[in-house]
Amino acid sequence: MALRLVQVNFKARNDSALGRFWADALGWGVSSEGPGVTNVEPVGFSWPDPVAVCVDVVTVPDPETVKYRVHLDLATTSAAHQAELVARLKDLGATPADVGQGDVPWTVLADPEGNVFCVLEPRDVYRDTGPIARVVVDCADPRAMARFWGEAIDWTLHELTDDRAVLRSAQGVGPYLEFVRTPGERTVWTRVHLDVLPYPGDEQAAEVARLKGLGAAGVDIGQGDAPWTVLADPEGNEFCVLGRG
Repeated sequence: MALRLVQVNFKARNDSALGRFWADALGWGVSSEGPGVTNVEPVGFSWPDPVAVCVDVVTVPDPETVKYRVHLDLATTSAAHQAELVARLKDLGATPADVGQGDVPWTVLADPEGNVFCVLEPRDVYRDTGPIARVVVDCADPRAMARFWGEAIDWTLHELTDDRAVLRSAQGVGPYLEFVRTPGERTVWTRVHLDVLPYPGDEQAAEVARLKGLGAAGVDIGQGDAPWTVLADPEGNEFCVLGRG
């Protein structure tokens, strides 16, 4: 049994506007499964597929401004591409962001609702990921996160140190998932989280039980009677186990 990482979920004031920003930023298309939800995925994409981790934007009543523990890093192919992408993102409504990064070769921006993301300088390792190079999760203990997430999803561990754990789809396609050691204790809920999906034939309830056995805990964020289950990993990061296979 294992789960698929299928999307990154953004809580938003306006799902349509924020979804359009990310669609334009990534060169993807938009669709909707219902009011208040905008799905952002490659044009012609057959969901789910490890070639892409999609973006799901959901309107919530009060998406608080918090310190984000999950963010996206975008890939570029050259210095010129990086500069062009940063300029285009600013035209779309992104703004420069200072998260204490200092003098670094990547550019830190915030989307129109304040979600921080990075436009990376060209790196050979991300040459075949698509527009999203990696999904980054700040954490206290990358080794512990690798143990949990390495069992939770069907991704392969590529690198493990005290400072970083790196996973990628076992098919060797799509973005990387990276857990980066970052000082500071999490004390607030996050606006960005991961969504995972059981494989066809695997039961959601059984997967939830398995994850709890690995150290996940149930979380009530006001989801009510939803078809997905909200859990938190061992460091308290919320994620959702979706109920459709």
